[in-house]
Parts: sequence; structure tokens; C-alpha cells
Amino acid sequence: MAPSSPEPRIAFLVGGVQKAGTSALAQYLRACPDLRLPADKEAHVFDAPDFDDAWSTGDIDARLAQQFPDAPGDVRWGDATPFYLFHPRCVARIARYNPAMRWIVLLRDPVERARSHHHMERQRGHESLPLWLAAWLEPWRVRGHADDLARGSRLRRFSYRARGDYARQLDVLYAHFPRGQVLLLRSERLRNDPAACVREACTFLGVSPPPPGTGYAPVFVGDYPPASPSAFESRFLRWLMRRERRAMRERHGIAFD
Repeated sequence: MAPSSPEPRIAFLVGGVQKAGTSALAQYLRACPDLRLPADKEAHVFDAPDFDDAWSTGDIDARLAQQFPDAPGDVRWGDATPFYLFHPRCVARIARYNPAMRWIVLLRDPVERARSHHHMERQRGHESLPLWLAAWLEPWRVRGHADDLARGSRLRRFSYRARGDYARQLDVLYAHFPRGQVLLLRSERLRNDPAACVREACTFLGVSPPPPGTGYAPVFVGDYPPASPSAFESRFLRWLMRRERRAMRERHGIAFD
């Protein structure tokens, strides 16, 4: 009989979406004694440009291990890389690695998410266009980069609208994982009642919540606070993303209005 494959070390993911509070939730989950996340929050293994689809579970775990130098053997490892949910190739890789993976997905109004994403790219010096124009031109700006996983790719930087197409992303996720392995949380709820969200996440992961008295300092989407949008920009972005918002409502019963 051939030896069985090792059990995957990564058991859960805060897998998306970008600019919806994943940094905050990852920090809060660090207070759980039975959980460990990478020191830098995002392991970026399954979306690495040099990822080899021929890697075994052991190969992937070896690459991950360097990000968990002090983790004892009886804790559950997790990762918090928002890009994973966005790209179908990453979801497929994760399904092959660990079919029992548990996903925690934070959702934020896609227009507000796009504003925060755009402000972040401007702060980093990668974006010079106003958001309304960048969103309008996005299909042309990212054309030919759908599978470009390079760190500075146009897909990563300029996908303001595409990252807000949650219906497509959840369709892919549910095609690979049972719905019972996916916990959806709203970013505004995490901001308003972090303790309740952390308790729900811990129940979902089957671990004890942080000890009583644990504080939940604000670490949220305010990392890059966007300027107040104009009425034109708000109306234009909601019109531009109307199909994505309608698909989310019709296919997954989630509305952002």
C-alpha cells in the first residue's frame, strides 16, 4: 500500500475580499490560542508567480513553514491573502491542496471597496487616474493580464471593478468547496461588532474564542481613508457596477443597497 499523503497544514483562510477588513480579522484571530497566522498576515503561496502546480502537499507546506517559525504542532495554521478568492486558479490550487479548507470571506459594498482600493494604489504611487475614469477604462487596462500573477501586475493594481464581482468569485468558490466550509461576514458588521464576528469565526473553525477581556482595536479599511466622493462619482460607479451588484443579489441573496 502506498503511503498516505501528509495532512495539509493550512486549515483555514481569510480568503477575501481585498479592502474589506481582512487585516483586522486576521489580527483579531491571532488572539485565539489555538490559531496561527503568518507574521506578515498574507502568505502569498497559492498566488505566487513561481507556484508549481506539480507541487505536492508536502512541498507547499515546506514553503509555508518558514512563515510559522514558532507554531507548535497542536495549533491550526491559517492564511489571510485576499487575492486567493479573486483568482479562479488560486481557488483550484487550494482545493487540490486541501479539499477540507475552511474559508472566511469578508464582503464590503463593491463601490466602497473600489474607492478604498483606488486610494491605496494612489498612495503607493501606482495610479494617476481619477477613480471614475480608471473604473471605466479597467477592461482595456487589464486586457491580456487575466492570468498575470506577477506582484506588480495590472490585474492586481487596477482590478477595481473585477474584484467587486463577488457573484463570480463565489460561484467559483462553491464549485470547489461545499457551502458549509464557507463563512460569509459583512465588513460593516466586523467594524461595528468585532467580538461577535470573532466568536462566529471561532465557532466555524472549531476553536475557542479569545479570552474574556480581549480588546479589538480598530484595524480596518480605514488604512487608506478615501476622500469624500462627488455625487457624480458615486452615481457613475454604482451605474458601472450595476450588473455585479444585481448578480450578487439574484444568485447569492446579498444586497449592498
